[in-house]
Amino acid sequence: MTEENDQNEQNAPADTAGLTRRSATRSVARHSTAVKPRRRAALFARASKTETKTKAKGHNGHPLRSLGILTVVGGLIVTVALPAYGAWRPADEVTTIQQVAADDAQSLVVASDATGSELERDSYSATTQEEIDEKKAKEAAAAAAAARARVASSTGSVSSVNLSMVAPGSGAVRYPVTNFSYDWASNGFQTAQRPTHNGLDMMTSYGTPIFAAAAGVVRTSTNNGGTYGGLIIIDHVINGQQVSTLYAHVVYGSQVVSPGQTVAAGQVIAQVGQTGFATAPHCHFEVHVGGTPINPLAWLQANAG
Repeated sequence: MTEENDQNEQNAPADTAGLTRRSATRSVARHSTAVKPRRRAALFARASKTETKTKAKGHNGHPLRSLGILTVVGGLIVTVALPAYGAWRPADEVTTIQQVAADDAQSLVVASDATGSELERDSYSATTQEEIDEKKAKEAAAAAAAARARVASSTGSVSSVNLSMVAPGSGAVRYPVTNFSYDWASNGFQTAQRPTHNGLDMMTSYGTPIFAAAAGVVRTSTNNGGTYGGLIIIDHVINGQQVSTLYAHVVYGSQVVSPGQTVAAGQVIAQVGQTGFATAPHCHFEVHVGGTPINPLAWLQANAG
């Protein structure tokens, strides 16, 4: 028993040392286990700070600029691509001329071999009021220009006529033109060849003076006598009758009397011309008694003296 106890006592320190080592090992292990979580927390904190700084740099640095560039490039791509896509149509969706005509009955289908032609203004007539007014204005301007041309081409002028001269004779009636000729068949009063000719065409040279056939009052003195051209009409009272004498185709502007003016028998009133519808210089002379035209040559022969 003593030996057994001694042996136990001898073995006791060894056991005590073993227990001490085991306890130390367990303490170190517990210490290591406690240190690792704290190290992980520190590492996690440092990683979080680094990520936060990286994100902050991302808002203020180059990544933001790159995002803006990508946005602009994307917008340009969309701007170019959409119109091109809208204009593009597949080959099987192309509308034919026949389809257009079927869809719209009012469509005008023109053959491919049709040729264009240029229209000129003279190839059509006026249809609007503006075109009609323009056409009338042009015609009036042309007529006025023609009248001015006829006046400019006149070789006689009133300045070349002695206004104090009078028609030959001493009677109440005088010949309106001296030294004249006529062809009765073509220039006479109401002939078979000219049944509506109410006067006598007294043929003479251009600018020959025209005299008042009798004393009276001027009714008309104008350049706007229509087919008569330059025109003068004088009213008279002869032998108690109302008589009017007419002088046509006078040179424009050669009239030396005006409406309302009183004239004497044989007084110069104008010059022979070729105005209105006249083919040669002459004085178209008419005599109306009581408003009715009569043979002027017979009247002159019976009354002039």
